[in-house]
Amino acid sequence: LGCVWRVLRTAEQSRAALLILRSPCCFPQLTGVLDDCFCDIESIDVFNNFKIYPRIQKLTERDYFRYYRVNLNRPCPFWADDGHCSIKDCQVEPCPESKIPVGIKSGNYNRYSQVTNANTDIVDCEQAQDLGAINSTLSNYSKEAFEDWARHDDAQDHFCELDDETSPDADYVDLLLNPERYTGYKGPSAWRVWNSIYEENCFKPRSVYRPLNPLVPPRGKGCLCLEKRVFYRLISGLHSSINIHLCAEYLLDEGWGKSLWGPNVQEFRQRFDPAETKGEGTRRLKNLYFLYLIELRALSKVAPYFDRAFVNLYTGDRQEDRATKELLLQFFNETKAFPMHFDEKSMFAGQKIEAKTLKEEFRLHFKNISRIMDCVGCSKCRLWGKLQTQGLGTALKILFSEKEIKNLPEHSPSKGFQLTRQEIVALLNGFGRLIPLLYTLCLYEFKNEKF
Repeated sequence: LGCVWRVLRTAEQSRAALLILRSPCCFPQLTGVLDDCFCDIESIDVFNNFKIYPRIQKLTERDYFRYYRVNLNRPCPFWADDGHCSIKDCQVEPCPESKIPVGIKSGNYNRYSQVTNANTDIVDCEQAQDLGAINSTLSNYSKEAFEDWARHDDAQDHFCELDDETSPDADYVDLLLNPERYTGYKGPSAWRVWNSIYEENCFKPRSVYRPLNPLVPPRGKGCLCLEKRVFYRLISGLHSSINIHLCAEYLLDEGWGKSLWGPNVQEFRQRFDPAETKGEGTRRLKNLYFLYLIELRALSKVAPYFDRAFVNLYTGDRQEDRATKELLLQFFNETKAFPMHFDEKSMFAGQKIEAKTLKEEFRLHFKNISRIMDCVGCSKCRLWGKLQTQGLGTALKILFSEKEIKNLPEHSPSKGFQLTRQEIVALLNGFGRLIPLLYTLCLYEFKNEKF
């Protein structure tokens, strides 16, 4: 199984193998049209395998998307802190300042440095060191634009509780060197996080069976409106995303000072096999596809924001930045070409006052979930939980900012819509986590009787 899995994870062979395996006889119930949209699972598979996966994989390896600034020391706001996990694989290795590209360290003002410093060509690190004083070179117009941007950003309806990037407790993390995988973190601490998300902050259908905590009994039957169904399905999809990664990169053996990681089929079956989850496993996997569809829609809608010539993915290396921007625009062109996008206009479309109230409830519930991520005891789990939650929160912010995106000025910063670098990094990396998950479904299929 380990050999087969390594073969599956090579780029071209994995896509070919998945197309062979993704047939009704492999996973009979995971097929057909998804609820609440007009898209089928097979179309998503084909589109992802040939259009999206190759580009998102390259993008998340670029310097701009590789480094994520996060505060892993924020206290849990809801209950007494259990203390951080003592398991060695829970630890996150922060990136030394010397390894961070100078343009990333120098802050958000450099996002528009090409406009405000049109005659400045940064060619080496010594010149780049002067970027810390960039405020003094800004025109009055640019200073006012940045101040307006900051005021708007502070007042904007965020879907996530954002980390203070200037906090001394915030560190840059190299995401490629701290992969998401099972670390041994489990038990009451982990149960409490997910139970709090579902029971207190999620519009959960009462008919849903979730064997997360045996102490929590299932409820009676019930139904939800479209908006609340969407909310629940997004959280369920995010939960499935995290669980599949833990199953695909499971700590199999610690050995003599060297850990062995690989797929744990039994763990996967326990969480997703219909027979072991009373039929709930297939629904969880469909919710993963639904989450993919929502984030894909957001990416297609935000393309005009990045189309503007002065928006740079700034690292301080002009050649690197140009290549990253070109790759990103190619990626956006692919997302826009998908023919069966989710129609977010069907949400919050009732009476104006009721729709506004429901939207605010939707936003506050999700923001609360982002705060719960500070209660995760395992630092590596907390890192990826915070990143993926912020990525989904950014996607929701985009989906509900259609008017602001349409009215973006071409040659100056916008007062109506902005994305911080942290939001951009979380959005692309969060979506990138969903891509390999479609391949990990092969874990189930390779364990089937016919193999």
